[in-house]
Amino acid sequence: MNHFEIKPILESLFFVSDSPIRLETLVEILPESNKETIIEGIRQIQAEYENPSKGIELTEIAGGYQFRTKPDWAGWVGRLKKVRAIKLSQAALETLAIVAYRQPVIRPAVEEIRGVDSGSVLHTLMEKGLIKMMGRKDLPGRPIVYGTTKAFLEHFGLNTLSDLPTLKEIEPPPAPEAILENPSSSPSSLGDSVATSLRGSETTEAISQGNDISEIATLPSVARNDKKGDATHSLGGEGWGEGDSEESGSDWN
Repeated sequence: MNHFEIKPILESLFFVSDSPIRLETLVEILPESNKETIIEGIRQIQAEYENPSKGIELTEIAGGYQFRTKPDWAGWVGRLKKVRAIKLSQAALETLAIVAYRQPVIRPAVEEIRGVDSGSVLHTLMEKGLIKMMGRKDLPGRPIVYGTTKAFLEHFGLNTLSDLPTLKEIEPPPAPEAILENPSSSPSSLGDSVATSLRGSETTEAISQGNDISEIATLPSVARNDKKGDATHSLGGEGWGEGDSEESGSDWN
C-alpha cells in the first residue's frame, strides 16, 4: 500500500474520529502499511488542508492527529451550534496554570502559590476533566497529587506539555532598578503569569456534529468532528467559572 492509497484511508479515519488518533494506533489498524508511509500520508493531508480555501485542518494535538475547524471560521460554526460560551474564572485559570506547570503537584503547594484555599477550584477542574488525580504523595495525610489530562491538551490546542510557553516567555523579569524604585513592579505570581498565558493562547474545543460547542477563556478557535452523539470533550453545563467558589471547608486534599 503506497501513500496514494493510504491518504484517503487516513482522511476517512480522521474525519470520523471524535478524538485525536495516535500514530501508534494508525500503525496498529493499518498493518498493510508501515509507519513511514503513514507519516507521509499525514503530511500530504496536512499540506492539502493548509490551503486557505479549506475550512478545516489536520492538527497534531494531544499526542495524536485530528481534523479541526480553522479558528477563522469559528464564528460561523458558533451560529450553527447556538450555545453560550463557557468561561474559566480567574481563580480557575490560576489554579489550572499552576497544576500545568508544577505537576505532579499537591493542593498545599497550589495554595502556597495562590495564597488562598483552592480545594473547591481543584474539585471543579476535576469535574470538568481538565485535571486528574495522579495518586497520593507519601506524606502525612497522603495528599492527592494532581496533574493535567489529555482533555486539557485538546482544549488548549497543545500536542504535549512541552508545547506550553516557558515562564521566561510569559513575562520577562523587570530591571533590578525598577524593583527598587517600585516594589509592586516585581514579577507577578506563577499563577497570575501563567493564567495570562493560558488566556492568551489559541484554545480549541472539540465538538461533534449536532452537539454543543464550548469555549475556554472566551477564545474563539473551534474543532470539528463528525461523530454523532454527545460531545466527547464538552466542558459541562453553563455557569462554570465566574461562580467558582474559593471558600474553605472543602474536603479535598
